[in-house]
Amino acid sequence: MEQHIEKLTEQLLQKNPALSKGRARTWIELLWSDFEATSAKAGYAFRGADYTANLIKQLIESYGDKLHEFAGKNPKYVHLLNNSDDLVQ
Repeated sequence: MEQHIEKLTEQLLQKNPALSKGRARTWIELLWSDFEATSAKAGYAFRGADYTANLIKQLIESYGDKLHEFAGKNPKYVHLLNNSDDLVQ
């Protein structure tokens, strides 16, 4: 799983250079845990790390360049942008 997270973090940084590496990794870990928790609550069997990584890769391709904008509008994620010096200017 760690290799997937590292690779996805790098992909997110390429898609969204406004994020720091730490912030990008936080997003990947959040997306990963949210997907797995939601799937488990819905009663789906665990499909494996490759399945989760592919889903997150699709999210990065579709929304990766806008994650910092989304977080600023959603109270659940606003704490991810509280530290303005964590963003690359």
